[in-house]
Amino acid sequence: MRKDTSGNRLIQNLREDYRASTLEIQDTKSDPVEQFKVWFDEALRAEVPEPNAMTLATATLDGIPSARIVLLKKYDTDGFVFYTNYGSRKGQELLLNPRAALVFCWLDLQRQIRIEGHVEMLSKEASQTYFQSRPKSSQIGAWVSHQSQLTKSDRSELEARELALKERFKGVDQLPLPDNWGGFRVIPDNYEFWQGRTSRLHDRIFYEKEGETWGRVRLEP
Repeated sequence: MRKDTSGNRLIQNLREDYRASTLEIQDTKSDPVEQFKVWFDEALRAEVPEPNAMTLATATLDGIPSARIVLLKKYDTDGFVFYTNYGSRKGQELLLNPRAALVFCWLDLQRQIRIEGHVEMLSKEASQTYFQSRPKSSQIGAWVSHQSQLTKSDRSELEARELALKERFKGVDQLPLPDNWGGFRVIPDNYEFWQGRTSRLHDRIFYEKEGETWGRVRLEP
């Protein structure tokens, strides 16, 4: 038999027996935003690295998916907000097909939250307020990058544009908002809160909008 040197044998034997906590439906909040806050605050107290990092999944009109990590910048009953370059792949897909899925994965707590919903653009005023609150270097970075576009050379062209922008905005702390940059809000249609359990018999509490209220059910692991 040929020896497996690819590392697959090691990969298939990687497993963790989750025992950190449990999740009973009677212990969850009736409003999923409140339940999200409970878990997010616990992630903050546990000093989970970058707890606002979330996977954002989008798709083309043909249903071709793509996913990447972005940073949550605000959440409330209106939805979950992040910012990006509108010309990027995710920006273009959301403008044409305004549906998205989010995943928060906090392995230290053996927890995952999945959110699916529709998407809307933030107003220019809201995007500008956030943009001008960022460090100046981040503002310049947004101006410099033609995100997701094919580069013609190594980083030298990018760095040259950065130097030119630094000179252009020398002495300016709040740069104007680029036309191709701003925020999106994911407005949830459903949530799933996942707590890892032993023997892979995980706890899954699913919320779905029912008119003006939310229904809760337990899903099989």
